[in-house]
Amino acid sequence: MVQITDVTPKTPAARAGIKPGDILLTIDGHVICDVLDYRFFSTETHLDLTVHRESEILSFSVEKQEYEDLGLCFATPLMDKKQRCQNGCIFCFIDQLPKGMRDTLYFKDDDTRLSFLHGNYVTLTNLTEADIDRIIEMRISPVNVSIHTTDPELRIEMMRNKKAGEVLSYLRKLADAGISLQGQIVLCRGINDGEHLRRSLVDLATYYPALESVSVVPVGLSDHREGLYPLTPFTEEDAKEVLSLVNGIGEENKKTLGTRLVYCADEWYLKAGQPIPEEDYYEGYPQIENGVGMLRSLMTEVETYLSLHSIRRWKKRHVSIVTGVAAADTMRYIALCVAKKCPRIQIDVHPIVNHFFGEKITVAGLLTGKDIIAQLQGKDLGEMLLLPADALRADEDVLLDDVTVKDLCEAVSVPVVPTAGNGEQLIYNMCYLPKRTLFSKKRKSK
Repeated sequence: MVQITDVTPKTPAARAGIKPGDILLTIDGHVICDVLDYRFFSTETHLDLTVHRESEILSFSVEKQEYEDLGLCFATPLMDKKQRCQNGCIFCFIDQLPKGMRDTLYFKDDDTRLSFLHGNYVTLTNLTEADIDRIIEMRISPVNVSIHTTDPELRIEMMRNKKAGEVLSYLRKLADAGISLQGQIVLCRGINDGEHLRRSLVDLATYYPALESVSVVPVGLSDHREGLYPLTPFTEEDAKEVLSLVNGIGEENKKTLGTRLVYCADEWYLKAGQPIPEEDYYEGYPQIENGVGMLRSLMTEVETYLSLHSIRRWKKRHVSIVTGVAAADTMRYIALCVAKKCPRIQIDVHPIVNHFFGEKITVAGLLTGKDIIAQLQGKDLGEMLLLPADALRADEDVLLDDVTVKDLCEAVSVPVVPTAGNGEQLIYNMCYLPKRTLFSKKRKSK
């Protein structure tokens, strides 16, 4: 039972007479508890809904197109509370956040519904056999799983949850039912690497084709690990060994399965000092949201755009772009490509050292406003500063440390433009200076 907060005008629910404040009870006799029930049971063209209005139980017949949304709005996207993570993972990044940040950043979710809706990774420890049956019945797919290891005892040790080992059996049940799976392994030095990693990757190949891909990513270690499990960062030599092991198994998989199946995150190549693989390595980028092939995809998009479009006549301009230390060389390469096509455009790349979380954190998505301001204030940034959009809070112009884009603009004295991580948008923002931007700072006339 969930309360309806609004009804969109001229939608099937509005035409049927359902009102804000009604409590949705059932759709075609099925009790509605959350967004999965709502979506699954509301696909048909004719629906019978029951709602609780004040002291009455009312019934409504709704006519609509197949898969057309009913037009009902609820207090939360899930129509329910998020499921909180019950694990105590030795590598959890949320445990490594400094004190004093906004409360929402400390919430640990482990919700299969978010996996389906937004691509979040879940550990399966919050689920029961009944939950797995529901996933299979509703054909919820894909399910993104943080696996980390296929050794049940080691998984319990890493996740500090006695259920962590036994729930690995859910993978087989989901795979046998034809539910698509995506896997992730967060690798911790001296814990689940080496032969443990080899075993995990070999075991996971048995779930193909239901298991469509597996990413291997290095653990992120901030400077705020006081009292936490002692973990050490991977060295250059370690990274080379990981690449050799994962890619060796990937080549074997290509011979036996027809797909690499397992992929290394870009960070391994940067740590090892090895070039990012060519595009065919990534087989369509199934794990790009996990940082697997993100740099190659960006470079390819830029190269393709520049080969198809002429920018030589674009106006002379000088812009700057901030990035994390890890992607600095890639951004310099892109700036050089643009400069070759149009020498009138000057692009300065400013890698920002992450003092907020610690210098071992090098990705752009964890940059903070304070670090950007401290390292760029007073510098000649040209006419505009480009900011990676993934450094911002979802759908908001706020960085992790609550510095807004407007604050940043005022501190560095140039317009600041959040830029999505695709090549076309990046080139457009580099080469086209809008006359007015939302957070442009008004310059005083001389």
